[in-house]
Amino acid sequence: MNTFTLFFLFALALSFGIEFWLAKRQASYVAAHRHEVPEAFRTSVSLEAHQKAADYTLAKGKLGDIDRVISTAMLLLLTLGGGINLAFACWPQIVGSPFMAGILATASLLLVMTLAEIPTQLYQTFVIEEKFGFNKSTVQQFAKDQALQLALGAAIGLPLLALILWVMDSIGSSWWLWAWAILMGFSLLMSWLFPTLIAPLFNKFTPMEDGSLKDRIQSLLARCGFNSQGIFIMDGSKRSGHGNAYFTGLGNNKRIVFYDNLVNSLDEEELEAVLAHELGHFKRKHVIKMLVASSIMSLIGFAVLGWLIDQDWFYTGLGVSIEQKSNAAALMLFMLVSSTFTFFMQPITAFFQRQFEFEADDFAAQNSQASKMISGLVKLYEENASTLTPDPLYSAFHYSHPPAAIRIAHLTAKA
Repeated sequence: MNTFTLFFLFALALSFGIEFWLAKRQASYVAAHRHEVPEAFRTSVSLEAHQKAADYTLAKGKLGDIDRVISTAMLLLLTLGGGINLAFACWPQIVGSPFMAGILATASLLLVMTLAEIPTQLYQTFVIEEKFGFNKSTVQQFAKDQALQLALGAAIGLPLLALILWVMDSIGSSWWLWAWAILMGFSLLMSWLFPTLIAPLFNKFTPMEDGSLKDRIQSLLARCGFNSQGIFIMDGSKRSGHGNAYFTGLGNNKRIVFYDNLVNSLDEEELEAVLAHELGHFKRKHVIKMLVASSIMSLIGFAVLGWLIDQDWFYTGLGVSIEQKSNAAALMLFMLVSSTFTFFMQPITAFFQRQFEFEADDFAAQNSQASKMISGLVKLYEENASTLTPDPLYSAFHYSHPPAAIRIAHLTAKA
């Protein structure tokens, strides 16, 4: 066992331990506050709804613990357990081309990881979501979604993987810069194509009908100087009772999307406020900032891989023999273990995301009614069974949105 193996095991144990500890804090905190609605919500949220949210959070937390154990076991089996080494040893015996063997070995490992996640997804959908009244999907729909996702992954992901591996094999020492540029270009292209090419494969998008709601939204867009390619209602209720709204696309291919169950839950002024919040993310350039940050982190990641790819200890320390050393094996190893060494970045990222949410809420308060933003959020918290009492440390580490009480207090000051 070399030094890097020990370092990897230490980092894995540390990240697993911290996540497990935080999850237990969350469960204890939510359970301890289950019996009383927080003071800020006593006039707007019933005790029954508050307890449902607590129970839903606890049920998801227990499944998260199981999923964490399974993911860690899978990581160890694929690395130190020899799974990656076996895949890169077997495929060259089946196909003659080392290049094709690398693609197929990587693809087969990713397929195994995807299939391993299906049992917990099934339990989440047909046990937890069903129990709390959120699941609207069927087994047939679930199977169709999984098959379509796998087909898209193969159709889109395999050519990208092949191109990156070709660059790694052919360009020379600067391959990582070219690979990063290809990945960033591909990500931008997919973001641009997603609204019109990919999303309609999973859901039906119907243009919003003319009427007072559409007029209100168009007036808001005009006031904010925002152009889109349409306002659409998505049939989200065919899978879930959870409501949402979002922007999608880039450049001249942007769309505004409302879940149908959200439109049925909020009044027009509340929908306007929710949309104003989403507009705030664009007007405050949060999308661009996150894209730049993601691009920088990806560039650093590729640069680190460009150095690790020539280090024998990187392979042997993660269960891959020198005989199976290859660019494809290095890429697979890096994709698997990088999150273990960068988990400390999660609370930093979450912090900035929460700041962006505050800024977007400020924008909504300036361009709609803060009181309607508050009432809309309270309805969403209640209808989505979002806990009103998360553990402060857990939420600081994991939450991309401010906890309910803090967010409502911030908006109340703007009302």
